[in-house]
Parts: sequence; C-alpha cells; structure tokens
Amino acid sequence: VAYPGVPCPLHIFEPRYRLMMRRCMETGTKKFGMCSYEHGKGFADYGCMLEIHGLELLPDGRSYVDTVGGSRFRVLRRSQRDGYHTADIEYLEDQRVDDLELLRRLHDSVYQQAQDWYQRLGTRLRDQIDRQYGTMPEKEDDMQASINGPIWCWWLLSVLQLDPAYQTTVLSLTSLKDRLGHLRLVLEYFSQS
Repeated sequence: VAYPGVPCPLHIFEPRYRLMMRRCMETGTKKFGMCSYEHGKGFADYGCMLEIHGLELLPDGRSYVDTVGGSRFRVLRRSQRDGYHTADIEYLEDQRVDDLELLRRLHDSVYQQAQDWYQRLGTRLRDQIDRQYGTMPEKEDDMQASINGPIWCWWLLSVLQLDPAYQTTVLSLTSLKDRLGHLRLVLEYFSQS
C-alpha cells in the first residue's frame, strides 16, 4: 500500500505496466494510482496517487521507478486499458476539526508513543528502516495543514507492515482523530509484543 508523502520505489517488469509507465512519462502527468490487491475485485476501493520522481530504464525494457505517495482517492468505476487496470476516482481530504485542543493532545500523545516504539527498536533495525523509508518525520506545527494529515502517520503505517486490508481501511479514513486512534491501538499491540 502506498501512502501520502512516503517513498515507494518500484521495479516495473510486466509489459502492461511498462506501457503504463511510458504513457505516464510521455503525457507529462508523471502520476498514476496504486491500490492494493483485493480478492474478487482485482484491486481495493481506496488507493494513493504516486508521483514519479525518477525513472531508470534498463536495456531489457524493465525499469526502476522512484515514486512518492501523493493524494488519496476512492475508486468510483473500474475498467482496463491495454491489460492494466484503470479507474475513475475521487480524491479524499481530511475533515477539518474545530476542537483543536482535544485533537492536539491526541496527536501529540500518539506521536510520543510512536517515537517511544521507534527508539525501542534496536539500532540495526532502525538503520534498516531509515535506509528504506527515511527517518521518522518531525511533528508538524499545523497537523491540519495538509489535506492528508501529518506525514509521520503515513510513514509509521508504511514502516509497521500491517495487513493490506487494514492499511487500506486506515488510508480511507478522512478523520485524523480516527486515524490516530487506529495508530494508538496498533502501537499498543506492538509495544506488548
């Protein structure tokens, strides 16, 4: 599952996706959507746009693609084009909250919980996470500045490697308060393990 603001390096080797990458680059959009696989549907109802930051084309046609997650979306209609999935989508935005004091306390508490969990990991594991996902993002001053909420939430979800169906559920939430509640429960579970 791809997340807003989180790097998502890809190795593209299937001909249909090689064609899709070529079209993304030729049209200049340099964006495409990614959803997790879902049995019976082909792909989940929610996903994340990926922005192409770099593409290394190999002599045999494969490519390494550096992408970063952008906007979240909900799938409205599914279709196919030349073997790859396409969809009509609507973008998601977090709902703004008026009672910022309550949200700030929850946000700061879960952020501290995440930092504590991260620091309890061994140096070797932290170094591995840092190489793959980057270091844990700092807490933003304005937690509602982005329509996707704080980047550190998405970074944490990416690092935790949870069940894809659960990840998609959290990706679909438009309430930062609800997302923080899920993160709190997951961190409590991992802290007990």
